[in-house]
Amino acid sequence: MPKMTTFSEYDGLGLAELVRKRAVTPGELVEAAIDRIEDHNPTLNAVVYKGYEDARRWATEALPDGPFKGVPFLIKDLGMPVAGWPRSHGSKFARGVVDTEDGGLTARFRAAGVIPLGKTNTPEYGITGTTESAALGPCRNPWNPNHISGGSSGGAASAVAAGIVPLAHASDGLGSIRIPAACCGLVGLKVTRDRNPNMPDGFDYALGNVVDHVVSRTVRDSAAMLDATGYPEPGSPYPAPPKERPYLEEVQRSPGKLRIAWSSETPSGRPIDPEIQDALERTAALLKGLGHEVIEKGLGIDYRALFASRGPAAAANFAAGMARLIEQVGHEPEPDELEPLTWASLKAGRRQTGADVMRSLQETRMLNRQTLAFFEDVDVYLTPVLGTPVPEIGFIDPVNLEPKEVNRRQARVFPFTPPFNFSGQPSMSLPLEMDSNGLPIGMMFTGRYADEATLFRLAAQLEKEAPWKDRRPRVWG
Repeated sequence: MPKMTTFSEYDGLGLAELVRKRAVTPGELVEAAIDRIEDHNPTLNAVVYKGYEDARRWATEALPDGPFKGVPFLIKDLGMPVAGWPRSHGSKFARGVVDTEDGGLTARFRAAGVIPLGKTNTPEYGITGTTESAALGPCRNPWNPNHISGGSSGGAASAVAAGIVPLAHASDGLGSIRIPAACCGLVGLKVTRDRNPNMPDGFDYALGNVVDHVVSRTVRDSAAMLDATGYPEPGSPYPAPPKERPYLEEVQRSPGKLRIAWSSETPSGRPIDPEIQDALERTAALLKGLGHEVIEKGLGIDYRALFASRGPAAAANFAAGMARLIEQVGHEPEPDELEPLTWASLKAGRRQTGADVMRSLQETRMLNRQTLAFFEDVDVYLTPVLGTPVPEIGFIDPVNLEPKEVNRRQARVFPFTPPFNFSGQPSMSLPLEMDSNGLPIGMMFTGRYADEATLFRLAAQLEKEAPWKDRRPRVWG
């Protein structure tokens, strides 16, 4: 039997194979993961709720015979109910709220065979691209704990990068899977809109802008989990187009010769950091060397109009979600129960009229045509995920900075991810590069609507040609 200390070297499918071969029991994997949480969480603050006794009990029960049978797993403390567990949304206001039943996607994760161990850190209501909150405190990056782990799935990414678990639940509304994956050196796929159903608990998912999946260390774990969870429910009103074959098969297939556009074009027109630019150009050269047709070409969309169009609907969506939470909590939030940026978002949402929201949705839908049209003659679009190196803790501080300054800094650091939440396209961060300070640089590959298959094939090719699996952060399991 492998030693406990070596379990972190396996990905999720690898651990499940050990379970199937009876080389290890699910209970032993749970205990090993608990040991790693206890070792590393004092430094990282990645896990904010510990469901150890539940996990130990589940490990002794009959587990579904899914692809990840017996594999320890973590769930983000935002938007994903687990029966009997609290869900703070990263906020003082929601502390004490306990879910009475599993959410729809929680049930699908369980059917895949995973054993939930606890909840991971998230910023307040997932608003920022850094995981720092007054309620839960900052989550730190295993590569350098002075730096952010990204957000809003920062706790998930920190835990996976540190070898605590091989994959963990994450969600993405404006980049919240891809940003932490890039910061922590992981694979992070934002799936196509409605690929992973989030009903019956998907009220706050912004009409498909927000999606759930996982962050992982390997491409095949991401593919296998999406195979397990990514199918429509009978009542899905807008199911994603069906896949041609299992994604786990796609990672074994050649991507063929793809037409790949790359660019460092930003919404503001401001150039990105030179070190990120150099990494982008090396990635483009790597792709050309692999036989792909590689062209430098930006989206060329009206970014200002696109971002402005989404504002009223996004604000009203947040206010609607808060209204449901206020009903559940039983009172309006007190002044010290929400952070400044959250208060600003709530007040903005409450000011919107029905006409404002409908105009917002209409304009965004029409402007998305610009983004989608770009892919008529391009298979994949390549950019970095971040426009700068991974910032230090406190640079984007939603607790102490004025909201306008928080958003100004976020716009500079995270300029690339939002358009593909609006258009619903799949978009994946891969940890292809490292900066001069030893922190990861994530490259973002965006595909046509519903075409995760091409991204998985390309990602598997790059995983072989530029392998990241042997890199180890400073904090490791």
